[in-house]
Amino acid sequence: MARPTPPTRSQSLRRRLAAYNWRRVGVLATISFVLSASLVLYLFGFGDRFVGRLAGAFFIGFCLLSVTFLAVIPFIGWASTHWFGKSWLGAPTPAPARRASQPTRQSAGPRRSPILP
Repeated sequence: MARPTPPTRSQSLRRRLAAYNWRRVGVLATISFVLSASLVLYLFGFGDRFVGRLAGAFFIGFCLLSVTFLAVIPFIGWASTHWFGKSWLGAPTPAPARRASQPTRQSAGPRRSPILP
């Protein structure tokens, strides 16, 4: 019985890329393109270097949006679960244990400042 060979790096990379949610990336690219096109058109119009300005604005906007929504927000969810516990996420917390109350002391009256009359 032959032992199966482990997948090569390119095969494992193809498998991981095929399993990725590309719809999110498309939505972020579309939003970034619309925002960058409206910004470039508003600021500069269809003047010279329109395509270059649009490409730069799209690249910067897409990078910022993708890092925020594909890396930072999932990391915050993971960190809050693993570092702070499930109670941090809003899971119901157990009721605190009640302690027997200690006897109260008799108050001597309101405190007065030694400086003020």
